[in-house]
Amino acid sequence: MSDTLALVLRLLAVFVVFLVFPLVIGQTEHKVMAHMQGRLGPMYAGGFHGWAQLVADGVKFAQKEDVVPNGADRRIFQLAPAVALLPYLLVMIAIPVGPHNAVGQALDAGVFYVLAVMGVGVLGSLMAGWASANKFSLLGGLRTAAQLLAYELPMLLAAASVAMAAGTLALPGILDAFHWWWVPWQLIGGVVFFTAGLAELQRPPFDMPVADSEIIFGAYTEYTGLRFALFLLAEYAGIVVLSALTAVLFLGGWHGPFGADGLGWLWTLVKTVALCFVVIWLRVTYPRLREDQLQKLAWTVLIPLALVQIALTGVVKVVIS
Repeated sequence: MSDTLALVLRLLAVFVVFLVFPLVIGQTEHKVMAHMQGRLGPMYAGGFHGWAQLVADGVKFAQKEDVVPNGADRRIFQLAPAVALLPYLLVMIAIPVGPHNAVGQALDAGVFYVLAVMGVGVLGSLMAGWASANKFSLLGGLRTAAQLLAYELPMLLAAASVAMAAGTLALPGILDAFHWWWVPWQLIGGVVFFTAGLAELQRPPFDMPVADSEIIFGAYTEYTGLRFALFLLAEYAGIVVLSALTAVLFLGGWHGPFGADGLGWLWTLVKTVALCFVVIWLRVTYPRLREDQLQKLAWTVLIPLALVQIALTGVVKVVIS
């Protein structure tokens, strides 16, 4: 098989995963929240265990009218959902799922690449809030900007700690250098990275930019139909990407107790799905943080913890060498 054909097949596999996994996570969230909170609605559509809920949601979004406000910046308004969604596809290309080059495209600066592109995804919310000609949408966009500025730094510092430990910025290289004793060693960084990622995705309890009780639905207030569905799909794609990155950087990715070579992709999948479940669990468990609480958590807790993790990594590296 030629190198070009192998690359095309890997990219096609990434694209299929991108189309399927976010929908599966969305369906799972319906079911998990239904069980945890006693919600009956999502358990009825289609009969057994509400299997058709996802289909019903898709039909509902497709039937809704596509409305653009009169005062909106039409081009930016229509482009925002794509800007929010597509960066996660580009990030998935660089995430290794198994040994022996099981990755869409290996990049030498993979850590910087995935973090930079994930930051672009957040810009979709900013564009939506700015272009909607709605004061509530604008306020949601401003909250998104403040949240992005606050949580991008601890996320980058936490990832830098792992790159320092492995001596490389390439994601496959980090997994090749991984040892099991890294899990407790990099635990602080893993918690910081995962928490900051939740905030960048605007997931509860960090959903101040979409606080429906205060600003209707933030930057997405004026969106209907399939454009609104794309923002939801971007959120679930972001959950998959964040969980997969956390698994790769801090939990060993395809490394498992046995059969890592043959079942490496399975270990990556299990860890990613487990973290996706944690994301849903946190949504059900914790109330929304106030804006001041959200900023305080980033600047006075997560950033100092990330710096402590980097210092610890430096000390351990010096001791080992």
